[in-house]
Amino acid sequence: MATCPPYPTNPPYAGGPAGAALGHAHWWQRKWVRYGALSTLLALSGLVILALVRQQTGTEGFLVGLGLAVLPVPLLIAAFRWLDRVEPGPWRNLLFAFAWGACAAALIAIVANSFATRWIATATADPSSADTLGATVIAPIVEESAKAAAVLLLFLFRRRDFTGIVDGVVIAGVTATGFAFTENILYLGTAFGTDQLTGDRGIASVTAATFFVRIIMSPFAHPLFTVCTGIGFGIAALSGDRQHLRRVLAPLSGLLLAMGMHAIWNSSSTFGEYGFFGVYAAFMVPSFGLLTWLVIWTRQRELRTVREELPAYTMAGWLTPAEPFALGSMRARRLARDYATRHYGKPAARAVAQYEAYATSLAFLRHRGRRGRAGADFVVRERELLAELWRRKDVARPALDYAARATAPPVAVTAPPWPVHGVYGYPAQPAYPASPYPAYNPYQP
Repeated sequence: MATCPPYPTNPPYAGGPAGAALGHAHWWQRKWVRYGALSTLLALSGLVILALVRQQTGTEGFLVGLGLAVLPVPLLIAAFRWLDRVEPGPWRNLLFAFAWGACAAALIAIVANSFATRWIATATADPSSADTLGATVIAPIVEESAKAAAVLLLFLFRRRDFTGIVDGVVIAGVTATGFAFTENILYLGTAFGTDQLTGDRGIASVTAATFFVRIIMSPFAHPLFTVCTGIGFGIAALSGDRQHLRRVLAPLSGLLLAMGMHAIWNSSSTFGEYGFFGVYAAFMVPSFGLLTWLVIWTRQRELRTVREELPAYTMAGWLTPAEPFALGSMRARRLARDYATRHYGKPAARAVAQYEAYATSLAFLRHRGRRGRAGADFVVRERELLAELWRRKDVARPALDYAARATAPPVAVTAPPWPVHGVYGYPAQPAYPASPYPAYNPYQP
């Protein structure tokens, strides 16, 4: 994901049309109004879902469920943040995704699933079949649609932070992690209440069995399903503005796949005594492995894009020849931040991290532009990103140069016409004749 902000925006000049439009903007178009309304909606959803879960589990069961359900959350969030390290996105997007999954999506699922199951039971006079149909058909449709709404909202209203498949995977995974967190509180709290009534304790208890299945064996289940939706939106983000059919069909296909996987998982209990373990071994584990490989491969492809696109800015004099190599290596990036921390302090390390993120956004922007998928404001965004890099170059360049020397052996090259402080990881290039026209650089004195 792009950093905060991915493409710095310049304020409209006084008296300009944009400034006039802002002066007469309706109250509901103001940013603080929209943020306030969204925060209020999520807070109210959280209070309602809290009351509903506590009503079903009791206070003691709720606290036990909360304590057990929170265990996999830090691990899952850390895994998705690791995937997002190439172009880290703003935390506010992830906080919204998690809150939506834990509050709004969970509330929609509880209300809609209960209503649909009761309606089917009343219409068919068969509560057992209604429960089975609700778990295998209704629940996957309702829950995956509710979780997909968070991905859709960020895709529409945070488009600059949503640039590819990894972004979709991270947003969808964090949303599903929040949803699973609330659902696990309900299941574990209910199991604890059952054990209180029956007197079961220890490994033989329902709570222990529920904890083993939902927290130990399948904490990745909900993220795995919703990631399919995220991949669909990621493909749509990579599509050109004129590829309307692809931009619509890719998210829908991902959502349908998520619903299908969810339905297969929920129906495992109807396949006999060992149906759950059979579906887990034959379907869930291979699916998890395949999607994990796909996401890691996509992450490596992003790093390769950085290495391939940034040398164009090296030739223009915006970057040093060592920077594309260093910025295309996660190890070199980490070494650059460590170097800045040791020699200049934490503010310098933050500046280096911002430099890395802006450079990555610049590489992705150029990649989309070469493929004809950039927006009409490509030149403006490119200039803004270059400006952000230029403001941080005095701190970032020494750190990245050190990281390049530490991670790759130097290669002898013919000196180019611009000043070179070290070239690492690139083959020799012929020297270019000096141009009779001076290169334009608005930041040079």
